[in-house]
Amino acid sequence: MDFPQPVSRRRFIGGAAATAGVLTLTPSELALWAQGTPNAPAIAQAQGGQQRGSDAEYDAFAKLGNNENCYGPPESVIQAMTKAFKYANRYGYPDGNITQEIADHHGVKTENVLLGAGSGELLDVVGLTFLDATKKVVGSDPSYGSVYQQATTIKTEAIRVPLLADYRQDIPALIKATKTHYRDVGFVYVCNPNNPTGQIIPKKEMKHLLNELPEDMPVLIDEAYHHFVDNSDYETSVPMVLEGKPVIIARTFSKIAALAGMRLGYVISTPEIIRKMRAHQTGTVNAVVKWGGVAALKDTASQADVKQKVIASRKQAVKELKSLGYESIPSEGNFFMVHIKRPVQPVIAEFRKKGVIVGRPFPPMLEHLRVSVGTNEEMARFASAFREIFPAGGTAGGKSGS
Repeated sequence: MDFPQPVSRRRFIGGAAATAGVLTLTPSELALWAQGTPNAPAIAQAQGGQQRGSDAEYDAFAKLGNNENCYGPPESVIQAMTKAFKYANRYGYPDGNITQEIADHHGVKTENVLLGAGSGELLDVVGLTFLDATKKVVGSDPSYGSVYQQATTIKTEAIRVPLLADYRQDIPALIKATKTHYRDVGFVYVCNPNNPTGQIIPKKEMKHLLNELPEDMPVLIDEAYHHFVDNSDYETSVPMVLEGKPVIIARTFSKIAALAGMRLGYVISTPEIIRKMRAHQTGTVNAVVKWGGVAALKDTASQADVKQKVIASRKQAVKELKSLGYESIPSEGNFFMVHIKRPVQPVIAEFRKKGVIVGRPFPPMLEHLRVSVGTNEEMARFASAFREIFPAGGTAGGKSGS
């Protein structure tokens, strides 16, 4: 059984100071910070003195901006969480043996597993563990911005390696950058599939990366979208943990399990790395979501159903956009990027006016719009809004990946 760790005064004050710091940012600084922060829109509205609006206003939007599972948790998970509410008033409680369940699911030991309040917390913990003013992170650009934002918070930098012309991650360049700056690198970060492009790192390239990097170099592999991949050239890197490589595999219940608002994630790594990371954690995972996580692991049928729906809906949307003259980057996630051939920021605002929330900008890909896969009704609203915003259509042959 896992019991919650107490929140130390140092950690509490640090979090409060970070929140206070956010409220003093300029609009441009806030926009940059928001790229890696799930709750940034609400804070941005607060800074501008705007009200967040009613539940009805929020519910009325077609929400295609945060790569969430639009279908919600399955009944098995809802029932498990509902039963767990009887522990809401307790600090120590039965937790469904979630750590053991995760370990069994992956064929590892409990000492290889660390829970977190969403994988986002754990990505930050990796930064706190391996970065300081003298150590940088190496990673692809663009990718999920939270890791790079954490580096900035720690007052260090990210060595960002541009994507290839077809938007795949440049594995040789990542290896070269790491070796060139070896003494200054705290860890290497790769997102597989990558967010925002949805492209995978083929299994041979991933093995090449891990074999060519210095043997003591930690590698954070973000597999948040692992469950949506339908490509035989992809495989998880969890087996590398069993081989003793210093890899940190991050997983989340926010996507396929539809628990984004409940905050639950975990990492799988070596016992030594887990011990180092635990020292920087707050232990804020709640009782209800732990039971929900156990149920989600076991409900493979619901996950398979969601995967099938997402892939079918994504393919249909990409096909329709192509018929209008707009190419998309081939994606293996529950989202895709379409090349709209004009600056994306004003287009995001236009979609919002029409009741559709789409993804934020991802520099330097400022003519690409990231769209999360929603329900059939939400995707129909997106398609209708797209035709209104781009009434003349596009010209075929827009730049796309392979």
